[in-house]
Amino acid sequence: MGPRTAVAPSKEVKALAGGPGHPAARLRSSSDGSRYSRRGAVLKRPVSTEELQRPGGPYIKKTFTIVGDAVGWGFVVRGNQPCHIQAVEPCGPAAAAGMKVCQFVVSVNGLNVLNLDYRTVSHLILTGPRTVVMEVMEETEH
Repeated sequence: MGPRTAVAPSKEVKALAGGPGHPAARLRSSSDGSRYSRRGAVLKRPVSTEELQRPGGPYIKKTFTIVGDAVGWGFVVRGNQPCHIQAVEPCGPAAAAGMKVCQFVVSVNGLNVLNLDYRTVSHLILTGPRTVVMEVMEETEH
């Protein structure tokens, strides 16, 4: 059972000491991170930030408050302008808050992140407070 939190490319950021955001956090291979739910994590098609923000579009905004535990927040962020949730640990804090794969990240702690890459978004989460407030856009069911 390994730690969980936001990620970098083919690497998983794991808090090795002191919990989320601790200065001792290191990048470590995610090859052992198979506990993350990846079903449905592949985006059906590219989505632009303009499409996400279009009034009357097929997306709804959701807000989650996720309290990190001793090993992180339990989700993986990937993508670039906009970022999306690639994986959610089934029993982690993010899953408990209602986060799902394929949601697009709109803001982190009130800061609009639609035009940022996943490395920057991950850094904001890791260096911020233990409680993260995230707004996401989710495609509506047709």
